[in-house]
Amino acid sequence: MGDRTKIERIVGPAESRVDGRRERGRSNHKRIVAAMMALIESGDLTPSAARVAEEAGVGLRTVFRHFDDMDALYREISKIVGERIWPIISEPHRGDDWRAKLRDLTRRRARVFELMLPFRLAANIKRYQSPYLMAQYGQVVALEREFVLRLLPAEVSGDRYFVEALCSALSFQSWRAIRQDQALSVEDASAVVERTVEALVASLA
Repeated sequence: MGDRTKIERIVGPAESRVDGRRERGRSNHKRIVAAMMALIESGDLTPSAARVAEEAGVGLRTVFRHFDDMDALYREISKIVGERIWPIISEPHRGDDWRAKLRDLTRRRARVFELMLPFRLAANIKRYQSPYLMAQYGQVVALEREFVLRLLPAEVSGDRYFVEALCSALSFQSWRAIRQDQALSVEDASAVVERTVEALVASLA
């Protein structure tokens, strides 16, 4: 009560109430996003707005006061996940030649895909109902391909079948199949992808 009195003495009671509402609004916004992400990470890949509200400890109307629809919530999550993975994918690749840099990209991609796994699975389920998620999916796939092609010299990138096989081996769909369908651990899945890429590179000789 004392702190509130001090604030009101400085900024006035009306301004103090406005600041309090803004702070609650920011807090609720963060709680809703955190709740959605926690539900997805725990295995609930299609949480409803009501479930998110319950997890966040807010009312359903509060969820839609902050987010017009579930797409808006997915946008916020995509931004947060992007901020998590960007330091990994943006760092220059280590290695003296394209083969060494490709090995570095392969190892990093396993880390990135594992961080993204639950969120991309959730997005994949919803993308056929969401123009935003479908467009984002296309952009991410194109970017993943571009990162691979940047490392390849002209004489290698001109080998169409090699490029397609390499992009397939380094795709999220391949990682999902190895981790989920084949039930491999992260370490084993990483080893499988590395072995596949090594075999593809060796086939060029």
